Amino acid sequence: MKVPKVQCVCGFGCGSSLMLRMAIDDILSKLNLEADTFCGDVGTCLSNPCDVIFISRELAELIVDRAEVPVIIIENFMDSNEVEEKVKGYFDSLAE
Repeated sequence: MKVPKVQCVCGFGCGSSLMLRMAIDDILSKLNLEADTFCGDVGTCLSNPCDVIFISRELAELIVDRAEVPVIIIENFMDSNEVEEKVKGYFDSLAE
């Protein structure tokens, strides 16, 4: 299986997306999973090659209809249980 490219998106690509990326990196390490994670901003995220986008609900509404990859909505970037559940869900879907 190829290493998925995971894009973490916020408004400008350098604030909350970085916190989300760090949380996802921690979860991947904990679960012994591998991915190439990076940050993006909502204005250009659809032009960045990736396999999945993790994003807030408010910003997802701006891209979900145009995205060619799964868009995973995170309600609360600070809720590690939610982030872990959604990361696991995405990786489980790859195994199907």
